[in-house]
Amino acid sequence: MMYMGGKNRISKYLIPVMESNRRGRTWVEPFIGGGNTIDKVGGTRIGADINHYLIDFWGSIQKGWVPPNHVTKDEYHWIKQNKEHNTTLTLWAGISCSYGGKWFGGWINDYGESKRRKDGSLPNHQKESKRSVLKQVEKIKNIKLVCCSYDDLEIPPDSLIYCDPPYAGTEGYKDAFDNSKFWQWCRDKSAEGHQVYISEYSAPDDFLCVKEIKTITQLGNGVGAGNQKRTEKLFIAPSKELQEIW
Repeated sequence: MMYMGGKNRISKYLIPVMESNRRGRTWVEPFIGGGNTIDKVGGTRIGADINHYLIDFWGSIQKGWVPPNHVTKDEYHWIKQNKEHNTTLTLWAGISCSYGGKWFGGWINDYGESKRRKDGSLPNHQKESKRSVLKQVEKIKNIKLVCCSYDDLEIPPDSLIYCDPPYAGTEGYKDAFDNSKFWQWCRDKSAEGHQVYISEYSAPDDFLCVKEIKTITQLGNGVGAGNQKRTEKLFIAPSKELQEIW
């Protein structure tokens, strides 16, 4: 799914690092988001998120639901005001029909002339989002989906946990995200014997950075919008075993 903060473009750099020491462990993602990493690994997988619209959406996709070809501006605003009427469609409108994949960040119409591509075509965000999701259908069918907060998730012993949480200092969940609490949770899970990886721009000093990737992030829409160079980093939680490996 085309998702704000999604890792579709860089997952090919992240996954080999994590898979190199996975050794058959269950793959667990407490922040499944757009599913752009978990859909590219095999084995036993668990995808969770506190956003019930998101989990309902992926559950519907697993059962064969197909997104609409187009959501009009009037439909978009009706869905926004009636979010519980159809939670699957709400997620689709709120993310895939919104600017930048931001939760109901404004209905995205077809782009104007300024966005025309070199081949003469104009981007159609809704059409491209649907194509992206349909490519994921077969890849996500066997994922166990759970709706809960990361710290309430039941995790099988000796799992590989990959976290892509709301980044500190950026737009995240509608409720404030406690980053300090999250980092301590990662330490605790590592101490329990899990292998814990985290995507972020920065981390506490006791977390080891095992991969850096230069990216360009689009910031905002309309007047004043632009791109900013960022360095995505993959960290691993401290543990005696992994310190020896790395």
